[in-house]
This record gives sequence, structure tokens and C-alpha cells, in this order.
Amino acid sequence: MLRQSFHELTLATRGRGLYEFTREVESWVARSGIQDGLLSLHLRHTSASLLIQENADPDVRADLDRFFARLVPDGDPLFEHTCEGDDDMPAHVRTALTTVNLSIPVRGGQLTLGTWQGIYLWEHRRVPHR
Repeated sequence: MLRQSFHELTLATRGRGLYEFTREVESWVARSGIQDGLLSLHLRHTSASLLIQENADPDVRADLDRFFARLVPDGDPLFEHTCEGDDDMPAHVRTALTTVNLSIPVRGGQLTLGTWQGIYLWEHRRVPHR
């Protein structure tokens, strides 16, 4: 039997950085009653992305932020699109280099994440968003 369920989750950011929301997703899966299937996550924001990443050592998140700051710096004169500030176009490029969709298998009512894996929203803008 095929079953689908939809839910919208709103996450608030405080600006640029990685925000783990694994527990919120796990709670929704538990409430949904779905035992086996495929969870699809989609982010409707052009200046942020989704990723599965290590959730044990915060240095990993800081290193990712520093790497992307070097790769796509704010205020790069290459970019013409600066309508919302010098971090606007770099945020779009960072999103294009990552992803706004994730698929995670669900088995026995649990996400099949590894021991040190968490689900993150990566806000690429310096200002808060929802």
C-alpha cells in the first residue's frame, strides 16, 4: 500500500551558519506513523541549503563555513546581483553548490542516519530568515 504524508516545518535562523533540525524531523516521522519509506525534504529558500553532516564536533560546521567563505567570498566584485547586500549573490552560489533537497530512508519508523549524522539547514545569508 502506498501512503504519502506532507508537513511544512518552519525554521528560524539567526543568520549565516548551520542549524541542526534532526530532532524535529524525527518527531514528525514518529507522529506520522510511517514505518518504512523515503523521506523527502525540500527547502523553499534560494539562499540556504540542506545537508546531512557530522553532528558531534562543532569544528566541522565552523570549517565548512570558513571553506565556503574562502570559496565564495561576500563582496566579490565578480557579482553584479547585490540587490540585498554584498552577501546576496554569494549565498545563491553557495546554494547552487550544495542542495535544497534531501532523501532519507525510513526503516522501522526511524531515519536511517549514521551515528554521527544530523540534518542541517545551512543559512548562507548574514541576516536572520524563516
